[in-house]
Amino acid sequence: MIKVNLPIYLASKSPRRRKLLKQINLNFKSFTVDMEEKIKRGEKPSVSVKRLSKEKLEIARHKVKHGIIITADTIVVLNRKVIGKPKDKKEARRFLKKLSGKVHTVYTGFSIYNSENKMLLTDYEKTFVEFRELTAKEIDDYIKSGNPMDKAGAYGIQDDFGAVFINKINGCYYNVVGLPLTKVYQTLMKII
Repeated sequence: MIKVNLPIYLASKSPRRRKLLKQINLNFKSFTVDMEEKIKRGEKPSVSVKRLSKEKLEIARHKVKHGIIITADTIVVLNRKVIGKPKDKKEARRFLKKLSGKVHTVYTGFSIYNSENKMLLTDYEKTFVEFRELTAKEIDDYIKSGNPMDKAGAYGIQDDFGAVFINKINGCYYNVVGLPLTKVYQTLMKII
């Protein structure tokens, strides 16, 4: 259990990340950080997610002067191409068809900053996810639910129908949800 006298902040609008931190009994407040998440051409996925989490952290530091701040960014990569959050239902359908029957990689970068000792640590995790072949009806039904719209890769491994799209994973399950809990916990312990 993490005990610290500083307030802890999660700078993310992801309800999944909030749920994961509550799962480890972390007492924290959350707020959103608005920024355009741009992937640079030729940039490795691990570098992209770490850079984006640091950029979010810099914005969050203007909102929080005292405490520990956690930021994160998750992307899905298939055949060296990033599959982000779908802009609309048509794009969600295209993403899910691309992932169907294939193995893709989920990367999450995170940054944690302690304003008291000025420590900043950034790390990432990657997990391989194998989708089974999806039918057109399954894809259409999932899109009608609205669940793919705020998720990298247009699916969620947790809590919804997206869970049955997956044959297996190799790596951290929580990373696919949006925050590699073990690494985040260990990093928090180092930073406090």
